[in-house]
Amino acid sequence: MEFNLNSDIPIFQQVAELIESGILEGSMQEGERVPSTNEFAKYYQINPATAAKGINQLVDQEILFKKRGVGMFVAEGAKEIILTKRKAAFFKDFIVPLKKEAGKLGISEEELTDFIRKGEGQ
Repeated sequence: MEFNLNSDIPIFQQVAELIESGILEGSMQEGERVPSTNEFAKYYQINPATAAKGINQLVDQEILFKKRGVGMFVAEGAKEIILTKRKAAFFKDFIVPLKKEAGKLGISEEELTDFIRKGEGQ
């Protein structure tokens, strides 16, 4: 993932999402050390404080934990925390608006389910 400085998403949030995606995709395993704020900053050429803000956000959510003097590590159960969080966001960002629009168009739940199934093959 590259950072998009022109994105509406703040860079610290992009750092957090990058780490989360690594955990979900399995490139970062539970108990594994993650790059430090300085390593992120150097690699992506961003301010270390910005990288730290994204990483600390994940510490607050118990996705990462700090070992004093050693670094940051992926917490046990981190993948489940991320999945739960992202499923809730998916519901709010996609399902709720989808159902509202379907309601406006008079599309029944059965029709909506059929549309989703038809879309699976595309």
